[in-house]
Amino acid sequence: MELGEAVAVARRVADETLTGQAAAVDAERRWPAEGVAALQRRMGGLVIPERFGGMGQALLAVAQVGEATGRACASTSICFGMHLVASAVIAAKATPHHARAYLEPIAAGEHLTTLALSEPGTGGEFWLPQTRMESQGPGHLRITGTKSFVTNGGQADSYVISTVAADPAASSGRFSCVVLDGATPGLTWGPDWHGLGMRGNSSRSVQLQDVRVPRVGLLGEEGDEIWYVFSVIAPYFLIAMAGTYLGVAAAALQEARSHLLRRRHAHSGLTLSSQSLAQYRLGTMWARVESTRRLIYHAAAEADVGGPGALLGLFSAKAEVAETAQAVVNDALTLVGGIGYTDEGALHRHLRDARAAHVMAPLTDVLRVWTGRALLDQPLLEG
Repeated sequence: MELGEAVAVARRVADETLTGQAAAVDAERRWPAEGVAALQRRMGGLVIPERFGGMGQALLAVAQVGEATGRACASTSICFGMHLVASAVIAAKATPHHARAYLEPIAAGEHLTTLALSEPGTGGEFWLPQTRMESQGPGHLRITGTKSFVTNGGQADSYVISTVAADPAASSGRFSCVVLDGATPGLTWGPDWHGLGMRGNSSRSVQLQDVRVPRVGLLGEEGDEIWYVFSVIAPYFLIAMAGTYLGVAAAALQEARSHLLRRRHAHSGLTLSSQSLAQYRLGTMWARVESTRRLIYHAAAEADVGGPGALLGLFSAKAEVAETAQAVVNDALTLVGGIGYTDEGALHRHLRDARAAHVMAPLTDVLRVWTGRALLDQPLLEG
């Protein structure tokens, strides 16, 4: 599937399914099963290589699809986005087992996957897992630990788990990734997610108590997780979030524009669109959204071809969109006034969803620091 066709499909799903359910997903704090299923059926294999039956797309597609879905429902968008990230991680060094058990079903639209990286003990530093993985005979591994803020938690068919390397001789800082079936015994899920925003993403915790996993589920070699973090997880994770929150900002901009075009003063009959102050504010909002869009798309495209500035662009894309989404929604609320300030309006949901962009790891401040360190040729993960 070509990129333009993939984005067109995402827009159709957004119009036909996501938009109509977004308010209910938020109000009822429910995982958006219908929206996720519609995206999964039509484009679940977006980033799966063509040799496994997928569409063979990469980061630019994730960004543009994320914007299309994020405009309609941020919760659904991030749920599908995390499926895409985990799909890319599994595909990065896939064995025949991974292809048969995961990639081919994902490409067929029959399997939903996601990430389980964050932990309560390390907070936003998801690249420092404490979950233990131990060898259990020649063919199995045993995993013990707790993961937090697992998007699609309790809903996915599989989870990409980060762990400390099983090899006791492994050096400090070497970790592993393993893909774990959702029905594996030993998973205990925490309570439902009750967040300020992003209320439909089922961001739950899970406890893994002596979970037995076939060794063939290991992704790459033991100690490969740092490679996965910066080569696959970070690029796809950052762009999936950037696309989603770009969609939120674009939706808020459109809400403001539509209001200014239709709202009239009773005493003069003039629309608010004729006021120069409103024109100035809307023009400024458009420029901010568009400049952020171009940064995100350029960063994704450069990363797809391995450009030299890709890492800086990826870090800055998520940091910039977090600030843009929050600022643009706030400006839209100012332009729309009291009508937009009701707790049943779309801007109310956009405001709460946009705020999450700053707190979803890597945090905005961390990304700014990483950008500075990269520019100064300093190690990213040293204090």
